[in-house]
Amino acid sequence: MGSLWMLAAGFLFGCMGVFVKLGAAHFSHVELVFYRSFFGLLLVYAILRHQRVSIATPHWRPHLWRGLSGSVALALFFYCITVLPLATAVTLNYTAPLFLSILTMLVFKDKFHLPLTFAIALGFCGVVLLLHPTLERDQLLPGLLGLTSGFLAGVAYLNVKQLGLRGEPATRVVFYFSLIATVGSGVWMMFDKVHSVTPQGFAILLGLGGSGTLAQLAMTQAYRVGKTLAVGSMAYSTIVFASLFGMLLWNEVLAPSSWLGMALIVASGVLSLRLSPKHQEE
Repeated sequence: MGSLWMLAAGFLFGCMGVFVKLGAAHFSHVELVFYRSFFGLLLVYAILRHQRVSIATPHWRPHLWRGLSGSVALALFFYCITVLPLATAVTLNYTAPLFLSILTMLVFKDKFHLPLTFAIALGFCGVVLLLHPTLERDQLLPGLLGLTSGFLAGVAYLNVKQLGLRGEPATRVVFYFSLIATVGSGVWMMFDKVHSVTPQGFAILLGLGGSGTLAQLAMTQAYRVGKTLAVGSMAYSTIVFASLFGMLLWNEVLAPSSWLGMALIVASGVLSLRLSPKHQEE
């Protein structure tokens, strides 16, 4: 059942990418981050009130780092979706598990072993293959920014892991992330042009907020009822859905080397999940 929930989350995250790409014609990527985060903030706050979970926390520092790293990662991810093929942008963001494996080993002072090192190296070989076509299209910078979004997402996931080990409920973690992302993108918007919301734009924002929030809820349910390895592996279904949406809606055609790179990144992510050391309450 957990894998089915993650499959639903993968489909919804793919839909979120579609709405981001559609929204680029009406809003800046920062505005899209703001509306996505604000929508999620309202919903998560309602859930906290329903569960009677307090927003007070003694762990404000890791919440702050998780919020900042996650917000910047989300902004870079949304930007890359607007300028790169959807499948490429999503795959680069999904290098986060590779960076999370490296960061976890360093923070928890675990020893790297040959199989895990090979898995991580395999993933970065995939990154090179995936980025290679961007050189031909003068899109190296967006490609590198997409990779940076994956790294920062890995930092954010490490903070989430640390908060989980300290007993912080998932809803409170999501609340503070949404709050920081909303405030940060809102301040950023004050120094940029704010576009008016047309009926068409509102429909896109509604789809963006709805798909993103439902995806988060489905993913949370997947990890709650399913096995971590199986659920984590199914998370890569987002790349499949993003690839299909890109081909169907925008006729995006990727080079064979890009498909090979995506396959290596997915394989590396799944292997890293299996081979990374496990820690208490993880």
